[in-house]
Amino acid sequence: MTYRNIKIDSYQGKDIEAEEIEIVERKGIGHPDSMADGVADSVSIALCSEYLKRFGTVMHHNTDETQIVAGKSKPTFGGGSIETPLYMLLVGRATNIVDGQEVPIGEVAIDAAKRYLDSAIMNLDVEKHVNFECMIGQGSSDLQNVFKKRHDIPGANDTSFGIGFAPFSETEKITLEAERFINSRDMKKEMPALGEDVKVMGLREQDNITLTICVAMVDKYVDGLDTYVNLKDELKDKLLDFTSKFTDRNVSVAINTGDTLDMGESGLFLTVAGTSAENGDDGSVGRGNRVSGLITPCRPMSMEAASGKNPINHIGKIYNILSFRIADKIVQEVHDAKQVHVKLLSQIGSPIDNPRVAAIDILPESGANFVDVEREAAAIADDMLANIKQVTDDIIHGKVTTF
Repeated sequence: MTYRNIKIDSYQGKDIEAEEIEIVERKGIGHPDSMADGVADSVSIALCSEYLKRFGTVMHHNTDETQIVAGKSKPTFGGGSIETPLYMLLVGRATNIVDGQEVPIGEVAIDAAKRYLDSAIMNLDVEKHVNFECMIGQGSSDLQNVFKKRHDIPGANDTSFGIGFAPFSETEKITLEAERFINSRDMKKEMPALGEDVKVMGLREQDNITLTICVAMVDKYVDGLDTYVNLKDELKDKLLDFTSKFTDRNVSVAINTGDTLDMGESGLFLTVAGTSAENGDDGSVGRGNRVSGLITPCRPMSMEAASGKNPINHIGKIYNILSFRIADKIVQEVHDAKQVHVKLLSQIGSPIDNPRVAAIDILPESGANFVDVEREAAAIADDMLANIKQVTDDIIHGKVTTF
C-alpha cells in the first residue's frame, strides 16, 4: 500500500482466454441506447466548451439522463417514410447563471444534440425527423459550491468506483471491431444500405466464436427481397474475412436471424433511416456499452452510466476511464503482466488523485518474479493517478469515447 492506497495482488482466476465460455456484446452507434449515450456526452462536451469560453473554467453539470422515445416509420423497398418523428428529451442539471451572467443551456444542448445525430446517423434528417426538448435544470447549490471552491485537484463527487481490465480477449476485439467495421465510412460507401443500428453478440465456446449480428438496412438502397438477402450474404463474407485478422479460432457469422422472409418487408430489419429508434425502440443513457465500448459479463464490470457526467469530479466517469488506462498501460509496459483488473474506489470529498483504494489484480506470466511485477505496476498506477487531470482534459476535448 502506497501513499495513493495502491494495493497489488496476484489474480487467482483463469486467463479469460482459458475460460470455456465467453460472452461479449457491442451496441453500435445507431442503437437507440448508444444514440442516447452519444447525445448525452456531446451535450456535456458542448457545455464544457461554453463554460470555458465564458468563465475560463468548467462549471458543474451532468447531462446523463437523455431519453429517446421512438417514432413511427413505414419502411418500403425502394424508400419509405418516417410518419411520426423521434422525440428526444435532454435531462440533467447544469449551472445556468454565474455571477449574474446567464448561460443559454437549452440552446447549447439542443445544438450539440443535433450536430451529433447528424454526424452519427447518415440517413436521418435531424431537422425533420427528430423533436427535441431540453429540460436540463439548475444544479443543486452544494454541488455548484464544490465547483466554485475547486482547488487544483477536485474532491470526489461521491463514494463510488470504476473498473477496468486489459488486455481485450480475441472475442472482445472481434466483437468491438466488427461493429466498427460495419459502421466505418468505407463500408458505408461500399454498402450504403447498411444502417448504423448494429448489435454484435459474440459467443466463444472453447475455440469456436459465433457472431450474431443485427444490422438495420436502409430501405431506399434495397429494391427487393433478393437484394436484401444478397446484402446479408455479402456482409457475412466480408466479416469472415475481416475477423480472420484477429484470431486463428473458428469464426461463424449469422446476420439478422430474426428475419421472416415470407412476411416480406414487415418481416425484415428494414428501416428508413438506419435505426430502430425510428419505429418502436426507445433509448436511454447507460443501458448499453460500458466505457470499454463493450458489455462484458465475463469480466469485472461497473454498471455506471458514464456518458454525460461531468469530467471534473464525477467518479463514475473519471475512474472508469482511468481504470482501463491503468490496466492497459500495465499490460503494455510490465513484461510479466499477462492480465490485469483495476478497481478504483473513491471517498466523497477526498481528492480524486488519492482514492480510498486502488486495487489491482494481476495474472502474472508463468515463472514471473511477482515482486518486480508489483513494483512496476504500482509505479504506473501512482503516476497515472498523479496525472489524473489528463483524463479530464481528454474528455473535455472529445478524445475519449464513453460507450
